Amino acid sequence: MCAQEKNWWKETVFYQIYMPSYADSNGDGYGDFKGITSKLDYIKGLGVKGIWLTPFLKSPKVDNGYDVADYYAVDPVYGTNNDFKVFLNEAHRRGIKVIMDMVVNHTSTDCAWFKEASKSKTSPYRDYYIWRNAPNNWESFFGGTAWKNDTASGQYYYHKFDETMADLNWQNPKVVQEIENVLRFWLDMGVDGFRFDVINFLTTDGITKDNPVKDGVQEHLYDISQPGVKNAIKQLKKVVASYPGRFTVGEIGSDKLDVLKQYQAPEMMDVVFNFNFGSMATFSVQKICDELQGMEHQMNGYPTLFFGSHDMPRMRDRLADGNTDKALAQTALTLTARGVPFVYYGDELGMRNITADSFSEIVDIQAKTHYNIAIRQGKPETEALIIANQHNRDKSRSPMQWDAVEYAGFSTVTPWIKVNADFKNNNAAVLSADNGSILNRYKKLITLRNTELALQYGLCINLSCNENRISFTRVLNAEKVTVVINFGTPYYCSVPKKAEILYGERQLKAYDVLIYKILEN
Repeated sequence: MCAQEKNWWKETVFYQIYMPSYADSNGDGYGDFKGITSKLDYIKGLGVKGIWLTPFLKSPKVDNGYDVADYYAVDPVYGTNNDFKVFLNEAHRRGIKVIMDMVVNHTSTDCAWFKEASKSKTSPYRDYYIWRNAPNNWESFFGGTAWKNDTASGQYYYHKFDETMADLNWQNPKVVQEIENVLRFWLDMGVDGFRFDVINFLTTDGITKDNPVKDGVQEHLYDISQPGVKNAIKQLKKVVASYPGRFTVGEIGSDKLDVLKQYQAPEMMDVVFNFNFGSMATFSVQKICDELQGMEHQMNGYPTLFFGSHDMPRMRDRLADGNTDKALAQTALTLTARGVPFVYYGDELGMRNITADSFSEIVDIQAKTHYNIAIRQGKPETEALIIANQHNRDKSRSPMQWDAVEYAGFSTVTPWIKVNADFKNNNAAVLSADNGSILNRYKKLITLRNTELALQYGLCINLSCNENRISFTRVLNAEKVTVVINFGTPYYCSVPKKAEILYGERQLKAYDVLIYKILEN
């Protein structure tokens, strides 16, 4: 096989940091840039070479920063623009790239644009948003109607998410120009790319007909993936591509490969998040193999590989039955299969879910919305709390567990969200001292991916699933790296005599991983 086109992001393991929950430097209970900067040596020690930051721009944080009020300013809770510059320079000094979450589907209603738009129907900012005299049947993805009555004007504005998050009107060229200016501002500052939030949700074609309803459930046929979305994405990519070596990731609101692949192309997104793979609710070896095969044959470029994120329960609980060995085996798959791997902060420690024991412990707006809907429907508080926890994204957003000191070493005060009760035994300090811990095995696997070019650029061949074992070979020029991951009963793997074992042993117990390399003559 000939070597593929080199791109830094194809060689990079990305580490997602949920901004409020990583490291608090000033004792206010929220993570911040000075805190993250102080942990860069830890991050470098993991072997990751890229950081994805969740939103950090000025925001009332109804949805933890996905409701932007000012596209040009770091939110004061995270520091200043200069704090970000220091962090960015220090990350780059350590050879770590940084991509930022960019939300261009909507703004906070606290945004100056919306405040001006709501003053008058004749405001020059009025058409930055979407207004109607009467709503259609489109629903919010947080539950309930997607329309909010503006009593001052008598019109309704459209919000695909919370009512404090008004959708931008992508039919308006001025909106497009505003967002392009925002991208240039951060690219000029030195960011290495963007993760574009819900990028196929942009309302580029206006409000069209009602969505159909089947068995009481609305089908989102007309409010997402509108015909003009692809052209809008191309415009955004053109701006980013004018800065050499930058990277784009698209969050596409679908888990169907035939939808996802439409948004991955040189003139669109470099990669898209493969929720067909990453958002599995339960673990299935056959399902994983089927998705790997599908991504290999259907995607237009590199797939993304991940099992954890801020929108899903922790992978150890969701997919690994609480077992750290099983969680590590699943991570080994994401680090060795063909694609761009993303690791969610704390998964390297085997962090677990938190659960709200009362409504007062819920922070997530999505969970709060479902709780309030249940109460309005007459359900008792106990049932409403159960429903809320089913939709609660707080599960995976608890503070990073650094050590056994109070509040897990994350902060000196009560954090913005509860700390998992297991922090005294499950933290970075304790696990760092244990050579066989999930943390140190993470490091070994990431180091292996960083050093073996076949794991970065190699074709994936001979993918098979037999007796709950996944195996495949990555091939690059004269190198072949074979990966065997055992999710079943103990198994002895026969390894060719001329093979060099890179990780693991021939005798595989349940959840063991074996990686070996053969150099062809």
